[in-house]
Amino acid sequence: MNSWKLLAGAVLAALLVALWFLPSWSPYFYIFVATEILILGLFAAGFNLVFGYTGMLSLGHAAFFGFGAYVVAMLALHLEAPLLPALAAAVIGSGLLALVIGFFCVRLTEVYFTMLTLAFGMMVFSIAQQWRSVTNGSDGITGFPVSELGLGLGLTLGNPAVFYQVTLSVVVLAAAVLYIITLSPFGLVLKAMAENPERVAFTGIPVRRYRLYSFVLSGMFCGLAGGLFAPFTRVASPEMLHWSQSAEPVLMAILGGSATFLGPFIGSAIFVLLETWITSFTERWMLFLGIVLALMVIFLRRGLFGTAVDFVLARARRRDHAA
Repeated sequence: MNSWKLLAGAVLAALLVALWFLPSWSPYFYIFVATEILILGLFAAGFNLVFGYTGMLSLGHAAFFGFGAYVVAMLALHLEAPLLPALAAAVIGSGLLALVIGFFCVRLTEVYFTMLTLAFGMMVFSIAQQWRSVTNGSDGITGFPVSELGLGLGLTLGNPAVFYQVTLSVVVLAAAVLYIITLSPFGLVLKAMAENPERVAFTGIPVRRYRLYSFVLSGMFCGLAGGLFAPFTRVASPEMLHWSQSAEPVLMAILGGSATFLGPFIGSAIFVLLETWITSFTERWMLFLGIVLALMVIFLRRGLFGTAVDFVLARARRRDHAA
């Protein structure tokens, strides 16, 4: 079993090295695609803290993703803030928004929780759509500068290769923090709550409070992803807050496997690559994605990466048993 873990660690390290040097040998088109995969992967991983680990399906996480995008765009437009301070503000702001929304939502469970998150998400979307004096309405916020990173590093973020490497660094650091959270006693409590919240409550653990903590942390990571997405697309628009945007991390988590930490990142890669490939032939790419998703739900219920992990672990157990 330990040999499999060492092999997985080596493969992951090699993948990160290859991703870092991607701009040195890849055309700009693939750099853009890789940047989108990283950002949406962080969005899906942040969402999965609530979905895969805590066992709550939210359809309102686009509110935090879009809010983070608006914070970065507005700070860059009005204050010409460097990217890192703007991202920090996006994380804090999205966390506060998640605290307000989560305070009401975690009081409910199952489908009622899902519908309430959807309602709050659409409320935030409506505010962004109609408050033209602040958000510029349906046109969104554009024309903001993306030039400085901060910390006196002097990096030119207008260069797609530089922005990609900055995004990779931020996403890897955020994923490491998120991974530590999932392995902590707090993360273990979340997993137990997902399996049997009544039994966890019997031990004296405040289930509702832990759900709120999970919801807030999830919102912060999603806000960070949105804060990266705004300078990447050069726009912050109400579409980022729409419920259809909330469906994307759900699809990514299911495609990759919500029961594994790296599953949402794998699902993000599948989602973006399928969209990029299919749209080169037809605009009705969601139809083909729906077919792929239906087949995976039927035959690969733990997602592509989750099924692969189960297969490897099963072989490792058989080998150890035989030895």
